[in-house]
Amino acid sequence: MMYGRKALSVTSGGSTRRATAGPSTSYSIKRSSFGGLGAGYNSSSSGYGMTMMGGGGSGFSLGSSQAGGTLMAPPITAVTVNQSLLAPLNLEIDPTIQAVRNQEKEQIKSLNNRFASFIDKVRFLEQQNKMLETKWSLLQDQTTTRSNIEGMFEAYIANLRRQLDGLGNEKVKLEGELKNMQGLVEDFKRKYEDEINKRAAAENEFVLLKKDVDAAYMNKVELEAKADALQDEINFLRAVYEAELRELQGQIKDTSVIVEMDNSRNLDMDSIVAEVRAQYEDIANRSKAEAETWYKQKYEEMQSSAGQYGDDLRTTKAEIAELNRMIARLQNEIEAVKGQRANLEAQIAEAEERGELAVKDAKLRIKDLEDALQRAKQDMARQVREYQELMNVKLALDIEIATYRKLLEGEETRWDKLEYFMLFHGCRICFNSELSTNSTLFHY
Repeated sequence: MMYGRKALSVTSGGSTRRATAGPSTSYSIKRSSFGGLGAGYNSSSSGYGMTMMGGGGSGFSLGSSQAGGTLMAPPITAVTVNQSLLAPLNLEIDPTIQAVRNQEKEQIKSLNNRFASFIDKVRFLEQQNKMLETKWSLLQDQTTTRSNIEGMFEAYIANLRRQLDGLGNEKVKLEGELKNMQGLVEDFKRKYEDEINKRAAAENEFVLLKKDVDAAYMNKVELEAKADALQDEINFLRAVYEAELRELQGQIKDTSVIVEMDNSRNLDMDSIVAEVRAQYEDIANRSKAEAETWYKQKYEEMQSSAGQYGDDLRTTKAEIAELNRMIARLQNEIEAVKGQRANLEAQIAEAEERGELAVKDAKLRIKDLEDALQRAKQDMARQVREYQELMNVKLALDIEIATYRKLLEGEETRWDKLEYFMLFHGCRICFNSELSTNSTLFHY
């Protein structure tokens, strides 16, 4: 196929080749290199154009930035118009090439848009990854802080346990003191019961002594009554004696008269009366002395018994008063010990209640910490799962990006081959056209 004057321009990666001829046919291909991940890809084609030119210029020039020099035609001495060159060129161009080129352009645009969306998605995922890493570091810091709080709570719980142990030891000590106090109370109780028994025995003895004193007093009264009766009997006997004596004296007086009248008997009545009087007086004196001696002896015995009983009674009363004072003192001590025992029991109950409340509070706090730790672990596991899912998505996107990169690299390689092919064949066409033109000119 013969071509007139035409121009071919190929641009690839910053290099330009240009050839000019008669009728102008231009090819323009622009390509930007692929900059890797994160860079855009842009490929544009200026299309395919053909220009028919009339008129006659002559000469041929070929310019290339890759050529070593410039090829210039010799000066033309005569101009001859070749009418065949003015005829329109019959370029049989396949009309499907433009559709294929447009389809490839649309595919490249769609791939470029998809690649841009993938880049944006990757950037978004990288931002999400950074956010997750920040959250992870914050969660690790929070976990460390919670661990410190857990240590503080463990120290507080250990302190509460030490206090509970101290309260337990104090409770044991107070229980020992309580047992000692209970032993003392039992001793005082036994002593009190012994004193009560002694008091009862003393009261019984006092009752017996009182009975003896009453019996002695009754004996005294009875003896006094007997003494009075004996005194009355003595007085009565004395009166009877005096009456009998007077009667005897009267009888003796009458008898003496008779005797005086009758001197047949000589009786000494005075001596007889005196003897009888002396006998009765002796009997009366002995009876009186014996009665007085007996009454005096009995009275002295009763006085000595009464004095002894009085001393015993005073001693018993003193002992009873001393026992009453001791009983009152023991009762006061027992009341004091009971009050102290009640206070100790109240303190023990309060300490036990405080210990139980502290243990319950510590258990509740431990449970809250365990729940918080469990929730933190669950959140951490959920975030780890989300992070793993994001990493899986990122890996899938990386694989897809690598696939598109290979596709783009393959497309770039194909375009490079196409450019090389077009550049090579364009140069051949230009060179053949130049040779043909020169041959024609020299022929004419």
